[in-house]
Amino acid sequence: MKRFLALLLLSIAPFAPAQDAPTITVTKRDKLTIAVSSLAGADGAQAAKTLQNDLAMSGYFTVAPADRAQFVVSCNASGNTLAGNVAERGGSTLLKKSYTGAGRGKVHQFADEIVETLTGNRGIASTKIAFVSTRSGKKEIYTADVDGLNVVQLTKDNAISVAPHLSADGRRLAYTGYHGGYADVYEVILAGGARSRIMKYPGTNSGAAYSPDGSRLAVTLSKDGNPELYVTAVNGGSPRRLTRTAGVESSPTWSPDGSELIYSSDTGGSPRLFRISASGGSGRPLSTGHGYNTEPSWSPDGRKVAFTVREGGGFQIAIHELDGGANRIVGEGQDPVWGANSRHLIFANSGSLILLDAQTGQRSTLVSGLGKVSEPTWSR
Repeated sequence: MKRFLALLLLSIAPFAPAQDAPTITVTKRDKLTIAVSSLAGADGAQAAKTLQNDLAMSGYFTVAPADRAQFVVSCNASGNTLAGNVAERGGSTLLKKSYTGAGRGKVHQFADEIVETLTGNRGIASTKIAFVSTRSGKKEIYTADVDGLNVVQLTKDNAISVAPHLSADGRRLAYTGYHGGYADVYEVILAGGARSRIMKYPGTNSGAAYSPDGSRLAVTLSKDGNPELYVTAVNGGSPRRLTRTAGVESSPTWSPDGSELIYSSDTGGSPRLFRISASGGSGRPLSTGHGYNTEPSWSPDGRKVAFTVREGGGFQIAIHELDGGANRIVGEGQDPVWGANSRHLIFANSGSLILLDAQTGQRSTLVSGLGKVSEPTWSR
């Protein structure tokens, strides 16, 4: 939403039945019961707390005492090593593996492998988020673990830094920065923090989004006069123009296979969503049932798009099913982004970041108390 307005001025119950799980079936209404016990080692207590939170956040599990759980998790965590084990209560071992690495990352990896082993679905605990915060008095980019911990200020531009977008692997982040006086696109390599300006075409350079394979960027450029949608190489070079309208095109989001884009355009008046081939062609409008549509996010399973609508003077999060066309409102807020499991959404509401289980409606606050927080992006 904010990226769209800026361009105008410039002209956390299960997701679904588990599929193909080898021995376990999770139905829409059920949760698996799991116990986290026998966590030994110097870091066992903290690892247990993190693991319990990760499993509950996934939506597939209810954490229960060992005598009432279907599955029992044990591990030994000390220093940079975690040895984990998952077994059926009183039965066979289903997962046994060791993980290495500093900090909480190895616990998150263990949690995600538990989710995949027992349900056949992707876990989200190992993913990263980034967002805009005004904590410093300026709009700067911050990163965090998906549970809202380990918050780190990424940019210190003392200007306006907005429109962050993480690459799918979480290693790079593109954003729009104004510290040079104009809207240019910068890229940060998160391991080490090296930054470079990758787009500085005349006019506006805004809202760059990595393709799923990380080889291209979709971005709004006004280098040819009007803010239009372009696809560039990952370094910002070789821009190829996709749209030619009298309106403003913004907020591109890629299909999972990288062949298409959905974006917002105010051609004809109020902003609507359009779908276009990443190689060019005509944009085709989506029938969302709403008159004001911005900030689309295409789910990794390819089945739906979440976006911001304006209803009754406020902003709300909507979901449009691409196969069948059903539409629904899931809560108040802006800037939705899908997680890797195509089940959870993160969005901004009242200056905080909210994690929503789009299947059950369960929600929790991930980030708050950092000034006004907005524009989340999520690795996959």
